[in-house]
Amino acid sequence: MNVDETNITDVKILTPKLYGDDRGFFVESYALDRYEQLLGIDKYFAQDNISRSSRGVLRGLHFQRDPHAQGKLVSVIAGKVFDVAVDIRVGSETYGKHVTIELSAPYKKPNGEWFWQQFWIPQGFAHGFLTLEDETIFAYKCTHGYVPTSDGGIAWDDAGVAIQWPDVGCKKIISEKDAALTNLKDIEK
Repeated sequence: MNVDETNITDVKILTPKLYGDDRGFFVESYALDRYEQLLGIDKYFAQDNISRSSRGVLRGLHFQRDPHAQGKLVSVIAGKVFDVAVDIRVGSETYGKHVTIELSAPYKKPNGEWFWQQFWIPQGFAHGFLTLEDETIFAYKCTHGYVPTSDGGIAWDDAGVAIQWPDVGCKKIISEKDAALTNLKDIEK
């Protein structure tokens, strides 16, 4: 497995080895000892989530406050997403900055090699994604279970964070809850 750094410390892009042939592929999507060694994850994953969305669905930007903050290991099982992690660690050199990546379901490259990536988003980050294809299935492992009283979020279109969301050729589909989220500077207060 390759682990690539991003422009924000601790946010990582993982490229697991896929073993494939004419029948398809096999991948070990998670192994505690390997991920602990590569990422320094010192917590087990307490909750797994899967969502299915049509093209244009925008979810986020979500986070949980301490003491229930979540680290997330995310991936796409079918379809494609534009995924975002925003640093909300007060005092961090990269506070308010973000990392984006396009994640897709496993696919075969022209050279015949299978390819797939995961995105590690540690605690202290808001997370969201925009689906780029219909029937997208998104999976995420969380280091802490969902606690409604710790739930928080940042507006997807916060000008201070300035995420350049791609054009998906249709109107973005956003839940009422996510449409009501506030800007990062307002959360600071």
